[in-house]
Amino acid sequence: MPSNLVVRVGDSSDALRDALAEVERELELPGEFPVEVQQAAELAAAAPTLPELDRTDIELLTIDPEGSMDLDQALHLERHGDGYLVHYAIADVAAFVRPGDAVDLEAHARGETLYGAGSRIPLHPPALSEGAASLLPDQTRPAVLWSITIDGAGTTTNAAVERAMVRSRERMTYDGAQAALDAGTAGEVLQLLREVGQLREQQEGARGGISLPLPEQEVDVADEGTFHLEFRRQVPVELWNAQISLLTGMAAAGLMIAGEVGLLRTLPPADPRDVARLRRVAKGLGIEWPESTTYDALIRSLDTGQPSHQAMVVACTRLLRGSGYVAFDGEVPTEHEHAAIAAPYAHVTAPLRRLGDRYALEVCLALSAGRSVPEWVLAALPDLPKTLEESARRAGSYERAVLDVIEAGLLADRVGEEFAGVITSVREDDPRKGVVVLSEIGVEAPVTGDRDLPVGTEVRVRLETADLAARKVAFRLG
Repeated sequence: MPSNLVVRVGDSSDALRDALAEVERELELPGEFPVEVQQAAELAAAAPTLPELDRTDIELLTIDPEGSMDLDQALHLERHGDGYLVHYAIADVAAFVRPGDAVDLEAHARGETLYGAGSRIPLHPPALSEGAASLLPDQTRPAVLWSITIDGAGTTTNAAVERAMVRSRERMTYDGAQAALDAGTAGEVLQLLREVGQLREQQEGARGGISLPLPEQEVDVADEGTFHLEFRRQVPVELWNAQISLLTGMAAAGLMIAGEVGLLRTLPPADPRDVARLRRVAKGLGIEWPESTTYDALIRSLDTGQPSHQAMVVACTRLLRGSGYVAFDGEVPTEHEHAAIAAPYAHVTAPLRRLGDRYALEVCLALSAGRSVPEWVLAALPDLPKTLEESARRAGSYERAVLDVIEAGLLADRVGEEFAGVITSVREDDPRKGVVVLSEIGVEAPVTGDRDLPVGTEVRVRLETADLAARKVAFRLG
């Protein structure tokens, strides 16, 4: 999901199901696909536009969460001189979806796949997203194939992209891939992924980029309906896999900037006031943050296996607010970089789950081949940022509401208890109201006090409200 925060729920209670269903009704989220859209998807699945180039010789594999069926990316790495050659195949949604057809119109209305608690509302019908367009193992599929060479230090030296038929050989899970690496039984591709991933992490650090190591929240519901929350840390191979996606997105942005046409993902620099607040939060959590250490270096040093560091990661998400898109056909806008990546960047690696990626890929395909960008893409570019930002706001509202439900359920039987926490922010109009992060479980919730709240200070707060139906959790500082 766009925020990187994943909530997984085991056996759920009736109260939890009802609360989550109410969220979907309240936000008027799309439900089942209309019959005509499903029928159009089934027809498209049976008659895609296939490229002539056959690259089924490349032994690609996919690495995804357990049970995933909407497989956007497949990769292969090999040594290339003193460096590496990365092949990154992306599902070719445009091989199935035509501009203005029923599937396309529905995708524009949805914008992106929405993720809830153990469920999702897909961008495209399953006939495509989990079937004909997905890079499932042992299936020949049309794809957008990136070929990126990097040197021994991890720096990109060349990038090209073209349409090709591909065939994934293996579907791996993150845990399975990590286990193979740890046991020394991993094949060459995984071993090279580790090498390249670590080099790209070094490159990220050198340019001042950050990747927030957000842990997954796993919620179990006991027989009596009580909730239990645990955090699942990302394993290293997840981060290395993400570096390949970032590598590709940066290569795509480079093509667009050179060609003066495209769709970039942007993020403004962190507000110095937010960084100053985070320094106070770190102090309250007992995390050492020397004045000479930048916030990106501090984030890279965090160990999400420690509860206080988990809470710090949650607090750091405030630095990543304000992301958006910029489309251009001609002069490249002045403000076009992504501050967290510390470089220009484009979304191109998840077209099954994000509308904009399909358009961005078409731009890159045209520029790489030295031909004009299709008119249907150019016609859509001016309105795409607004469409994508609206869908991102809807996804954000859904995610926040789901987290509110989970946190209320988690704490419902603990009203009146005290918790250790750190005040991470206060309201400018009323400094007695703000937000507290509970150090032990990483929950972020509203807090009020009888006096001005001490930002960045470790405190004891009492749980006053935990209402699952109302999706409300509130704490009070005495």
